[in-house]
Amino acid sequence: MAAQGTVLVGCGAGFSGDRLDAPLPVVRSLVRSRRPAAIMFETLGERTLALAQLARLDDPRRGYEPLLERMLEPILATCLEHRVAILGNFGAANPPAAAGAIRALAQRLGCRAPRIAVVGGDDLVAGGLLAHLEDEDGAPCASHGVLSANAYLGAQPLVDALAAGADVVVTGRVADPALALAPFAHYHGWSLAQREHVAAATLAGHLLECGAQVSGGYYADPGFKDVPDPHSIGFPIVEMRADGSFVLGKADDTGGLVDRHTVAEQILYEIHDPSQYLTPDVVLDVTQVELAELGRNRVAVSGATGHARPERLKVTLGHDAGWIGEAGISYAGPNAVERGRLAIDVVRRRLGSDVRMRADLIGVASVFNDDSGRFLDARASQDARDVRDVRVRIAVAGESRDAAARAGEEVLALYTCGPAGGGGVRSSVRRRIATSSAYIARACVAPSMEIVE
Repeated sequence: MAAQGTVLVGCGAGFSGDRLDAPLPVVRSLVRSRRPAAIMFETLGERTLALAQLARLDDPRRGYEPLLERMLEPILATCLEHRVAILGNFGAANPPAAAGAIRALAQRLGCRAPRIAVVGGDDLVAGGLLAHLEDEDGAPCASHGVLSANAYLGAQPLVDALAAGADVVVTGRVADPALALAPFAHYHGWSLAQREHVAAATLAGHLLECGAQVSGGYYADPGFKDVPDPHSIGFPIVEMRADGSFVLGKADDTGGLVDRHTVAEQILYEIHDPSQYLTPDVVLDVTQVELAELGRNRVAVSGATGHARPERLKVTLGHDAGWIGEAGISYAGPNAVERGRLAIDVVRRRLGSDVRMRADLIGVASVFNDDSGRFLDARASQDARDVRDVRVRIAVAGESRDAAARAGEEVLALYTCGPAGGGGVRSSVRRRIATSSAYIARACVAPSMEIVE
């Protein structure tokens, strides 16, 4: 039966590693509303998924969101008690293992056994579908060296999961807005063929997907765009009516800010063409969207329109890009900049011209620096004459772990090999993953949904 009135969907995470205390105020607000409600967790970046695939290959029990249990522990019992659905792409490369972890968590907490849905079909490597990949122009796409290939699924299998009574829906790669579109469609009884409703819910999901980014987090710029109490920033909640009109707010009793400006910024986030934002469920047009502030931290959003969904699905490919080693050392006091420059020169000469190396002098040139070092070289010493402390950062890319580890070895040697006064050496070596995009015909991909109890 379709819901009467509003349906609420809140966001509990906007990326892997988001604040673990953020979901609880969202859930409390959802419960207080006494309306049909869900909370979504968007934790799956492009590289996050490729790294998860590597983790699963190393250990078949891994490959899902590493913070999953800590993320859900504060809210699982409340959500199960009050029928707040949980949807998340925290299944990453191993949704069945994530479902098992959630089941074990519920048992440990003494909750009733949750009804868990596992959504699959996005993993094209497991499905043997790499031969069907295409580039943007429709030409066959090379798949040599691919570690992972995951298609962005739409909302239908998630809607099916909720219709089957799922308390928790665990997915791998789905379009981020689908995590919100699914509960809105389920509770309001919409078909995904109702294009204007799907467009509105997709826009709502787009606003929710990055968590506190829309409630003042990424917006904050002291003195220009001030945000109250950012230390306790509240995560967003959308109230959706059956006609597709909605209001964006945030969790009760939290910091942050929701106004026309924060919402407008998030609408344009990662949208290349505002008239054609491609998702698996609809091509979203936001060019006629209107925003109206209804009061403190409440913005009405209307005017989203939709076009027919694309016939191809986007695919994210993960490639093995070798290893990267990083190391840093600090210099402070008189002539710190010149000592830092000398340290960079020493390491560069030690490694030789055949090694791919980048050097930054944090405090003088880092974010605006380039791999070649031309920007740093162009910064005359007098430009940094008032700089009293710097940190040298060296990064080395290599085909092997040992090759990348040379960054740390050479920086560590600067302790006694000079220049003078270096300290605070830290180093790390990690796998390097590159990502690229491809496409696959929708007809080649078969999404699946299975209830596990």
